[in-house]
Amino acid sequence: MKIYNSFSKKPETFAPPTEKKVALYVCGLTPYDDTHVGHARAFVTFDIVKRYLLKNGYNVLHLQNITDVDDKIIRRFMETGADPKELTSRVND
Repeated sequence: MKIYNSFSKKPETFAPPTEKKVALYVCGLTPYDDTHVGHARAFVTFDIVKRYLLKNGYNVLHLQNITDVDDKIIRRFMETGADPKELTSRVND
């Protein structure tokens, strides 16, 4: 399997540091506005990657966050006057 390496700017053969063990840490959504299809994309894309790796015999640890402090959130609460914690909680519900 080849994966694009954004550092080297070319596709490279996938080789995890520990044989058959893969750790995925993936950035999730940033809840500063209503949910949209881009949020689903963040979850679905890496779920597919995880399932592909599992199918091919890898032991996968998959962690995905939800960003609760970000420039977009700070900008939105400054525009609206909403409390940042209330804003992110309301959008996550």
